Amino acid sequence: MARRKGPKFLEGLTVERMAAKGKCVAHHDGQVVFISNVAPGDVVDVRVVKRNKRFLEAVPTQLHQAAPVRVEPFCSHFGLCGGCKWQHIDYPVQLQYKQQEVMDALERIGKIELPPITPILGSDPIRYYRNKLEFTFSNQRWLTEEEVASEAELDRNALGFHIPGRWDKVMPVDHCYLQADPSNAIRDAVHAYATEHELDYFDPYTQEGLLRILMLRTTSTGEVMVLVQFARRDQEAINGVLSHLKEQFPQITALLYVINEKKNDTIYDLEIETFAGQDYITEEMEGLKFRIGPKSFYQTNSPQAYELYKVARDYAGLTGEELVYDLYTGTGTIAQFVAKQARQVVGIESVPEAIEDAKQNARHNGIENTKFFAGDMKDLLTEEFFTEHGRPDVIITDPPRVGMHEAVVNQLLRVRVPRIVYVSCNPSTQARDLNLLDAAYRVTAVQPVDMFPHTHHVENVVQLELRD
Repeated sequence: MARRKGPKFLEGLTVERMAAKGKCVAHHDGQVVFISNVAPGDVVDVRVVKRNKRFLEAVPTQLHQAAPVRVEPFCSHFGLCGGCKWQHIDYPVQLQYKQQEVMDALERIGKIELPPITPILGSDPIRYYRNKLEFTFSNQRWLTEEEVASEAELDRNALGFHIPGRWDKVMPVDHCYLQADPSNAIRDAVHAYATEHELDYFDPYTQEGLLRILMLRTTSTGEVMVLVQFARRDQEAINGVLSHLKEQFPQITALLYVINEKKNDTIYDLEIETFAGQDYITEEMEGLKFRIGPKSFYQTNSPQAYELYKVARDYAGLTGEELVYDLYTGTGTIAQFVAKQARQVVGIESVPEAIEDAKQNARHNGIENTKFFAGDMKDLLTEEFFTEHGRPDVIITDPPRVGMHEAVVNQLLRVRVPRIVYVSCNPSTQARDLNLLDAAYRVTAVQPVDMFPHTHHVENVVQLELRD
């Protein structure tokens, strides 16, 4: 099949507006051009990297005129790293685009009647806001053009982030603005130790190499979790790495490791081993303490999670008499956050370890009106379950990015609870589900929340009321 031909470079394109997934839109000879790492109002030359019958995808090669909304990127890795792609756009302008993205998704995909959307809640802080970060070990370091042209022998080991679109290449990180100290220091210390002791980094092609993933979790209370993922059990080398971390960073309260010999990086089916300290860290919110294990889900922006949960609680409209179901409950954060205003809360989650954390959290917080169950939502949420545990007055649902399974949506339509609060990290899948729920529910309130500054991602909370 012949390849489509066309110019590889386009000059003097005016960037018109933001588009999906953080890219921007320009036009060339009537054809749409999606461009990454630019801002609306920029005038740029671009290199075409992908062709489609309906559009082109391109990257900028030269900036001729900077848009008024453009600011100086704060990170040296901007343009190469896959994170913080919007850091060149003024933060208040980022919020405007995120608000518009929510509106567009609900109107275009949801096709439902909407109330006025409340102005988006911005994040504070907008740097060092993440409480969880993962760095990848790889012996396939991304090389610059200068390094590729060089004939010098290069160190190919890297500890950092995958290059966007390249599963096999990792970019070493000098300084990351996503997670506060001691995150950068721990990453650098592990890399220095591994280099000094000639430990082998993971090879994505052969699936060999000792060091695989470094995960760091922190809390607002000052606790630190470090989990090192090793690809084989070399106990002497493992003990060396972890002992070095224990000695250099006494603030680590949970020092863990896992042996992963699989062909993927997931650890949910693997046994986590504790090297030093506890096997969890503790976050606090409104006096409630939440135990977070290495497999537990917890919102990655702790201060903004508090704002998000307050919105969800307000939208639930609780008086103290309601039975609340919290779907996709994770470690039971929302369930316990609303428990004081409810008669009882039932939390459901697919990860058994998270449910165990939720139960322990409730006991430690002295909360006696919560119950938690582990299982697949579409299998657990049945008429038999409602008969045994009661039909809810309010349902709060906070599904993963893929949204709710259609079977779960259909069950919500059948149970016809008076009110649903839908928390989502993906307005597109939320809009799809709202379109299905529109048969029985109307949307009565919408509140976007920015959990991820300098990215195109946005959280959204929707209140739904049962139609008469």
